[in-house]
Amino acid sequence: MEMCKSIAKGVGISIITTFILLIIFSILLTYTNISENTITPVIIIVTAISILIGSSIGNLKMQKNGILNGGTVGGIYIILLYLISSLLNWNFSLNLQSIIMIAVGIIFGILGGIVGVNKK
Repeated sequence: MEMCKSIAKGVGISIITTFILLIIFSILLTYTNISENTITPVIIIVTAISILIGSSIGNLKMQKNGILNGGTVGGIYIILLYLISSLLNWNFSLNLQSIIMIAVGIIFGILGGIVGVNKK
């Protein structure tokens, strides 16, 4: 049960962090002359940072299984992201960017899980 709570906490923190960082980026994009070509890389970076933060905070109280819990946080986050995307965009499809996002989500979730479990 503790594992489910830590995973849910990690996913929640990741979503909130993503939301905050994307609002900041959208304000910067609106009021500065940042190129729109930066949108895709920034989204990938924001996703990675958010999952890393959420996964590490979610696993602070865990004693073991950081890799599994962190990977699960990253995987659930990405699944939720793509479910919401597919509901909002009927032309939604998996492409190279999607595969990169899935890999980034799981890898950074694993890294965050390792950090969270080993932080004392």
